[in-house]
Amino acid sequence: MPEPKTFHMSPEEFRRHGHVVIDWIADYQQRVETFPVLSQAKPGEIRALLPAEPPQQGEPFDAILGDVAKLFPGITHWQSPNFFAYFPANASAPAILGDLVSSGLGVQGMLWATSPACTEVETHILDWLAGMLGLPEKFLSTSAGGGVIQDTASTASLTAVLAARERATNFASNQSGCDGKLVGYTSTQAHSSIEKAIMIAGLGRGNLRLISVDENFAMKPDELAQRIEEDKRAGLIPFFVCATTGTTSSTAMDPLDAIGTICQQYGLWFHVDAAMSGTAALCPEFRWIQNGLAYADSYCFDPHKWMFTNFDCDAFYVADRKTLIQTLSVLPEYLKNQATESGAVFDYRDWHIQLGRRFRALKLWFVIRHYGIEGLQHHVREHVRLAHKLTGWIRIDPRFELAAPVPLNLVCFRHRGGDVVNQALMDRLNRSGDLYLTHTKLDGKFTLRFCVGQTNTTERHVERAWKRILEETLVVERGTA
Repeated sequence: MPEPKTFHMSPEEFRRHGHVVIDWIADYQQRVETFPVLSQAKPGEIRALLPAEPPQQGEPFDAILGDVAKLFPGITHWQSPNFFAYFPANASAPAILGDLVSSGLGVQGMLWATSPACTEVETHILDWLAGMLGLPEKFLSTSAGGGVIQDTASTASLTAVLAARERATNFASNQSGCDGKLVGYTSTQAHSSIEKAIMIAGLGRGNLRLISVDENFAMKPDELAQRIEEDKRAGLIPFFVCATTGTTSSTAMDPLDAIGTICQQYGLWFHVDAAMSGTAALCPEFRWIQNGLAYADSYCFDPHKWMFTNFDCDAFYVADRKTLIQTLSVLPEYLKNQATESGAVFDYRDWHIQLGRRFRALKLWFVIRHYGIEGLQHHVREHVRLAHKLTGWIRIDPRFELAAPVPLNLVCFRHRGGDVVNQALMDRLNRSGDLYLTHTKLDGKFTLRFCVGQTNTTERHVERAWKRILEETLVVERGTA
């Protein structure tokens, strides 16, 4: 009897093509710094290269992979060691391989019962990570809290807002909605995801108070306490505060101790967003950034930013998992099972927004086991050292000034010539393809951001970047003279 027709890739074909793909990725990583870092593509340019209609018959795999090269004009090379923009989204070989294994297994880990290893590895690795970072014991799964992998800090912050909302209303807002009296607080330097979380949670952006910052761009606790008192007198219900350990614009460090004390005094949910900077706590000498974290109800940071674990991977911890689970749990008949009913397992579907979930913990597991704590610490320290070396060069050049303190690996600086000069300088550098910088505004002034955090960035890349900055500075200065 003849075999039924199939269009699937056979195991032999998969094995052969898989070897080719791994070789392709390895070659790309070796050559990545030779490509222009920032894509120069114009809107619609890449789509115009694609066929107007999908193929009727399947195409050879070699042709498919070969066409990826056509996309390169539209690729910004985030893994380039000359990428100094935003915060890094760095990958590494062990993380890529861990992700490949996860994709190969194809696990959907919404419940413990749908794949126990998916849940238990994640729980165990996040407990490992809590110990590696020196987090408070209340965030361990062996306490009343625990950790879960979210996609991004944006989702983690939204999850924290939802749990805070329900705790403040004794879970009434899950039943009948919000009455418009709940008020949240964060600094003017906090990530935009906090405002978005307040919007999505149905609280209204008008109920988010933006607290001003000090000369180092950190939240002012006295003003926070004052605004809370004002809102209480107005009949409103303060319920949530987000502090940031390492703001996006300047890596400013909000004073967690003082803010946490205020939250405890008024009974507010205290969420700490450590985004990129949380990875620095792998090194004991940088754990000062967590002083006051003992007050926090929730905490998150992104291994996918500076811990060599490819996107997406946010580590989110809560001190009271019961509140989180009660906030998000919906249990239809088709998800009921004996393990869930026993209460002896974690069902991570109740710890975040989505139901389905990938086996993200594998890539984090691969990274930690490959590098070890020692290897991760080495690279974090090296990136901080290089950022401080750049800081020294800026300090001795009278044409430039530092715009903010440099506690870790982000350097904010500007040319003293003003916004037009700084904009022109950044644009020329980015158009050159030699490196990629982004900007922010600090004290109302256009400010260049230089973040050292890519996996393979070394001293020669930072030295070359500074050389190119100086070269383009001369051109810009001549043009504006």
